[in-house]
Amino acid sequence: MKPIEISQIATLPTQYGTFNIQAFKEDEREHLAIFTDNLSETPIVRIHSECLTGDALGSVKCDCGEQLHFAQALIAKEGGIIIYHRQEGRNIGLLNKVNAYALQDKGLDTVAANHQLGFRADERTYEVVEFILNHFAIKKLKLLTNNPKKMQSLGAIDIIERLPIQITPNPYNEDYLQTKKEQLGHLL
Repeated sequence: MKPIEISQIATLPTQYGTFNIQAFKEDEREHLAIFTDNLSETPIVRIHSECLTGDALGSVKCDCGEQLHFAQALIAKEGGIIIYHRQEGRNIGLLNKVNAYALQDKGLDTVAANHQLGFRADERTYEVVEFILNHFAIKKLKLLTNNPKKMQSLGAIDIIERLPIQITPNPYNEDYLQTKKEQLGHLL
């Protein structure tokens, strides 16, 4: 892994409470750690993969924005850290994600759309996540996720508990969530 540039720590007041933030620059990608003052020995950790359309634009085609807000509310209350993992569209990038959306509009599911564009169903990697967790000296945690791949990706970290994120499906994301469950093994 190439050297990672680390920012200072700043405060981030939000609608859920006040967090601290720190950026980690990995090549052209800049990831964020959003964390509370009261990090316990086994904090709640959410590895949240960037989703501009869901997180910032309010898309209901996925459940990403709702998952982020759920994590912020829980971690503001219980303490912990959100790692905002900058790998848009399961790491195919925004342009390809929009192209995948266009294919989904024509009837393909999220996995088939990625395959049609020449990508695997999920192109994400998690080395920088382990780096960030090590930076905070986190050796064991409670992982807030529905994705078994995220649990498997943290080989050196002791995951003592998986905390699910339950989001109510809507007419725009029902098929997407079913595909995540059936083809990607998400625990929904």
